[in-house]
Amino acid sequence: MSVRKVRDAVVLMGAFLALIWILQVFNWADGYRLDPSFGILPRNVGHLGDIFTAPFLHFSWQHIEGNSVPLFVLGVLAAYRGVAKFLLVTLIVAFVSGLAVWLFQSGNELTVGASGLIFGYFGYVLVRGIVDRNLFDIGIGIVAGLLYWTILEVAIPGTPGISWIGHLGGLSGGVVAAWVLRARTPGQVTGRAGGSKSAADLLRELGDMGL
Repeated sequence: MSVRKVRDAVVLMGAFLALIWILQVFNWADGYRLDPSFGILPRNVGHLGDIFTAPFLHFSWQHIEGNSVPLFVLGVLAAYRGVAKFLLVTLIVAFVSGLAVWLFQSGNELTVGASGLIFGYFGYVLVRGIVDRNLFDIGIGIVAGLLYWTILEVAIPGTPGISWIGHLGGLSGGVVAAWVLRARTPGQVTGRAGGSKSAADLLRELGDMGL
């Protein structure tokens, strides 16, 4: 980890928060008509692609206010190892969380909000140090767990008024991302001369370029 990468993580999450707040203003001014257009509707094929847009929208000012601080803090903790890896983490989490809602949410309940990403970043930060065998990241995971362990209450099955499936799906997506994007030992990532590069190689090169 470097000061530059921490700075990049802070700037990235600041920009992300600015984007969702700008969208919230437009959504509010338009009577929240963006929500039904780009939110997740269970098992509706036309809304399957909206698993990637729903995290940018919220139902109310209270909704976005409640998500903003944990999204920023956990996002920075997830991103300080490099922007390129963080973007892959975000993609995996959004896919797993959104697909879980699309497949298993009951009825025709519309789902929007960044909660799935929050839980995904939380799960990722919790287990990243363990799968990477990195003491510093383990310590960060412990700190994050102490700060935000109470959010797990809304991932309990049957929690009324809450898309617990999306939360649990996000948490699972974060764990999956930590495993898929885990650091490899040199023996695991070295390929044959002239062979194709692994994902870990590409991420390392992007990190060297400052991404």
